[in-house]
Amino acid sequence: MTRWVVSGAALGLAIVVIAFAPAAWLAATVQSATESRVVLADARGTVWSGSAVPVLTGGIGSRDAASLPGRMSWTLGLDGAALALRARHACCINGELRLRLVPGFGRLRVELPAVQGPIGQWPAAWLAGLGTPWNTLQPSGSMQLSSSGLALDYVQGRWRLDGRAELALNSIASRVSTLDVLGSYRLSVDGGSGGIAGAAGSDLATLQLGTTSGALLLSGSGQFAASKLRFSGQASAAPGSETVLNNLLNIIGRRQGALSVITIG
Repeated sequence: MTRWVVSGAALGLAIVVIAFAPAAWLAATVQSATESRVVLADARGTVWSGSAVPVLTGGIGSRDAASLPGRMSWTLGLDGAALALRARHACCINGELRLRLVPGFGRLRVELPAVQGPIGQWPAAWLAGLGTPWNTLQPSGSMQLSSSGLALDYVQGRWRLDGRAELALNSIASRVSTLDVLGSYRLSVDGGSGGIAGAAGSDLATLQLGTTSGALLLSGSGQFAASKLRFSGQASAAPGSETVLNNLLNIIGRRQGALSVITIG
């Protein structure tokens, strides 16, 4: 009898712990998975229904940080063998952001279904929290994210990507330039398999950067593999803007004549 009482009490305690798991647990998971580059600050409520302030940082040990205005709220519920996450943020998410979380042994899959139109719009100033070179550039403007279906697999400490997403950087400006607007740009990320539900994430994702308008011309390509980013690109001034952009070109890359060469990784 005593054994059954102890077992029942332990089961009841486990249910209570799961049901009332603090939101800080979810915040700690996000911070660990992103190596402290994404922080859910001042997390309140529970894992299942909570809110926090989204913050970008330069990573572990960095003093750079930038937060979004207001609080992002979420609910988390069961969806078969997976979890359904619904997030709202008045400043930046269009309506409700829906994610499907599929846990596994030593892994986690995050699925974003295809949506029509932008998923949300974030201030470019948020990027300053990531540290160099963004803290020097202090960008302004907006960022719009859209996707035809995307999934991220977190396996043994590495991220893998499946599907495609596009980030539009609109009317970007910088405090180190006197121009009101430097330009607008488009960054695409392609995992190569279209975000098929249940598919294994690709070990290699490709990136493409291009200019849609403006005086500052940016282009480049890169790869994201084994949680490491490699990117090669260049920046230059449109005809007639060379003088006004000279200082900025010296900052964002390594000068080679009229070009500024950008290398990451």
